[in-house]
Amino acid sequence: MLFPSDDNAASPDISWSYTGFDMFRQWLAQAEGFTLAEMDGFGGDHPWHSVSTTLAPLLNHPDDNGPDLPPTQCAAMLPRLETILHRRRPDDSEPVLRRRLADVSQLITVLRNCVAKDIALTFG
Repeated sequence: MLFPSDDNAASPDISWSYTGFDMFRQWLAQAEGFTLAEMDGFGGDHPWHSVSTTLAPLLNHPDDNGPDLPPTQCAAMLPRLETILHRRRPDDSEPVLRRRLADVSQLITVLRNCVAKDIALTFG
């Protein structure tokens, strides 16, 4: 689960199973032009500094726990996620793409909340 670190149960959050989060991150990495499995920490040996993406703090993060992402990193990820969200509109024959875009939309909501309240994004 990713959620704002404001201890407010009414704040927006997003959650996946471990497999679902892995699939989401693989899809985001692919959207950024690289394969997550080739990266250090995901079975590969490519260092993270070899890719240029504002989504690296999300993609290269432990599944749960780990360090919170400060609001500055949340803000830096928003434009790219919004571009990904608006780049394609799925049709009825693309249920996986619809799911990924719904996840991106919910993540944007959570990140905007973190930025607006100047609070970190917590992985838990």
